[in-house]
Amino acid sequence: MSRSFDAVVIGGGANGLVAATALGKSGLRVLLLEAAEALGGQSRLVEFAPGFRAAPLATDPGWLPPAVARATEIDSPARLSVEAPVTIAAAGEHLTLWRDTARAADAIRPLSHADAKRWPSFIARLRKLAGFLETLYRVPPPDVNAPAGELLSFIGLARRFRGLGREDMLEFLRTLPMSVWELLDDFFESGLLKAAVAPGGMVGVRQGPRSGGTGFALLHGLVGAEAGVARGRAPWRDGPEAFTRAAHEAALRAGVTVRTGAQVARIEVRDESVAGVVISTGETISTSRVLSTADAARTFLGWVDPVWLDPEFLHAVRNIRYRDSTAWVLYALAGLPEIPGLTPEALRGVITLTPSLKALEQAADCAKYGSMSERPHVEVTLPSLHFPGLAPEGKHVLVARVQHAPYRLGNGTAWDAAGRETLERAVTDAIAAVIPGFVGRVLHRTLLVPPDIEARFGLTAGAASHGEVALDQILFMRPVAGWARYATPIAGLYLGGAGAHPGPGVLGGPGWLAAQRLLGNRPVRAGESS
Repeated sequence: MSRSFDAVVIGGGANGLVAATALGKSGLRVLLLEAAEALGGQSRLVEFAPGFRAAPLATDPGWLPPAVARATEIDSPARLSVEAPVTIAAAGEHLTLWRDTARAADAIRPLSHADAKRWPSFIARLRKLAGFLETLYRVPPPDVNAPAGELLSFIGLARRFRGLGREDMLEFLRTLPMSVWELLDDFFESGLLKAAVAPGGMVGVRQGPRSGGTGFALLHGLVGAEAGVARGRAPWRDGPEAFTRAAHEAALRAGVTVRTGAQVARIEVRDESVAGVVISTGETISTSRVLSTADAARTFLGWVDPVWLDPEFLHAVRNIRYRDSTAWVLYALAGLPEIPGLTPEALRGVITLTPSLKALEQAADCAKYGSMSERPHVEVTLPSLHFPGLAPEGKHVLVARVQHAPYRLGNGTAWDAAGRETLERAVTDAIAAVIPGFVGRVLHRTLLVPPDIEARFGLTAGAASHGEVALDQILFMRPVAGWARYATPIAGLYLGGAGAHPGPGVLGGPGWLAAQRLLGNRPVRAGESS
């Protein structure tokens, strides 16, 4: 059986839904294929025990660029107001970094008067620098091979950069390659305060706070965050899948055909051009345009016959660093846990459990050598406080984000039952150290290590980032140098997932920009809208 579409979009997450909607609104007949039985990609809910659900990869829902929402006519969901975005509770101490900077400064003052005084200016500086990244992330990456006549985008970007002012221009260039350890040492003296902020520079990378470029990773995670926030973006008011529902409705209005449970087996290529997509049932969909929102390894090493790809390109794709060493433990709880000294409002944000920069670095050191951390860095959230429907009445869900747990253990060995039990016990012990009686509240727990994430969500090496957000894997080097502007060596094949610019955490950003590139390249044929 064979059907024909003007374009096929692979992947039903944020990027796939946005790309499909953009293409459908242009007049193309579009088919969206999603391997899972439900849309949502990384925001998909997982039922890990009867009646208990969580979306582990969507504890930070990301930033939806307003221009993308307007152009696709997606009804942007409202966000919750979280007054306590992050709290550190460790070693008998706690500190809540309130969204209100004056209130946060008051909380910091018992630790350091000097730090309390510096906090508002530090937060303002982060917001301004992250705001410039927002500017970069709204447009395609620079084309370093562009002829002189096509350099207007560089000129416009330079003008925006100069708009930061001399001091902030220098601070931006200085911050990008810095380690988050150095960045925080420049501002603060309190170890607890620095340990509360630093993990924002370690999300999606196998790096500790001493590693260069973690300053940039911190800024990347703050793109689109509210003023006053030092870590992440607020949840959707109507639940983890709120954006998926809104984007799906927009896609249907644009005439997109959506198929779930349709796993891609290969992308057909003839004469160096896309000819169709074959799904696992053997069905072939004829098309001359495919926009993949899967990562580069899955797209080029899994679905395209290597005979059509240059060896140097394949080598570059194989060398993309995924290296996400994040694991998750999902807990079903009999009741709401209490942390001594914390207000109920603090439980609605992220609670980080590692007391110092040194301890964060030690947790990362183990992963460099292929071993799990004996004292992993653990952060917990309680999504059922915001969304009671995630658990049976009176019960709760706790999600523990764990670093570091490498994809493969030492000598390339896979995760076995003993290794899983050791990591799970270490995480539970870390939580129990700050939540009295925690173990007695646990009804069920499920551990997801990177191979589990790979299998469940279709992510190479379990990397939600589709490739580390590092200085040599961003802008015109994402996914690989020379192929950063969404087109690929196969005519008609485009890459528009988180592995393309601007990367993870920018909802629909890569998909939208890839769709614009596809539309700019397409010939207008009979029966299509111009």
